[in-house]
Amino acid sequence: MTSEELVLGIDFGGTKVALGLARRDGTLLATRRLDTDAAAGAEQVVTRALAGARSLVADERAHLGSVGVVSPGIVLPDRILLAPNVPGWERLHLKELVAAEFPDLPIAVGTDAKAAALAEWKWGTLAGADPAVFLSLGTGIAAAVLVGGRLLTGANGAAGEIGYNLLAPPDTDGFASGAAPLEEAVGGRGLGSRASALLGRPVTAGELFALARENTQAKELVTAALDELSMHVANLAIAFDPQRVSVGGGLVRSADVLLPALRDRLAAAVPFPPELVPARFDQDASLLGAVALALGEG
Repeated sequence: MTSEELVLGIDFGGTKVALGLARRDGTLLATRRLDTDAAAGAEQVVTRALAGARSLVADERAHLGSVGVVSPGIVLPDRILLAPNVPGWERLHLKELVAAEFPDLPIAVGTDAKAAALAEWKWGTLAGADPAVFLSLGTGIAAAVLVGGRLLTGANGAAGEIGYNLLAPPDTDGFASGAAPLEEAVGGRGLGSRASALLGRPVTAGELFALARENTQAKELVTAALDELSMHVANLAIAFDPQRVSVGGGLVRSADVLLPALRDRLAAAVPFPPELVPARFDQDASLLGAVALALGEG
């Protein structure tokens, strides 16, 4: 491939794992994807992903300089917090497992949405924006805030975990009861489950948005979800007064429906509406975020 030192990025997601080899300027040279198969548990995901990563490096004859790994949740040395989508994920020693596969290389680990924000700030649509917000809208729902190009992590690394936002006053024990109210309401998995029950057959969130163009029941479900989501995005903009908001994740495939709804709510509700843009790396932001972490960003 090339004699230059490359970076390996690994992005563990709720439904897929993305692998990529990149230059230090963020250019992806080779990528691979595999299904998470969440129901089969955490260990098999990591085992298959690391085998795939090793194969990718060998096939491309790459000279690695570092490895970056991102995951939903807060990645600690001995566990991962706030990552409910794959059984057993919370018990993983993720950095240790990756280091065993790639000994003698620097390994950086982090939260996918926050890393994606770094990639968009370094190479994408958030460049020069201050403050800046990245919205990750996919299987899960999360946000990341950058001030002066630095991530706002919070006291426990949980800043921006808006999937746990409450929907109404009765939701006072959302997290304590094991719920992530906003994520369950508007995240890809929650939307797919409700659409499947409503329409009587398996339906993904992406298919739901497509069906909403001509199916009344699907349209009502999408409209309700966008009303809920846009309210939370507006409240986030009111709280942080960002210059720009970049939207990424799997649901951005339906940007023609999603973005106008968000723009309308921001324009109506926020004293100083931020610029709203689709992420440059709409499907690769977290993978490039892993690359950015490996390069020492964040």
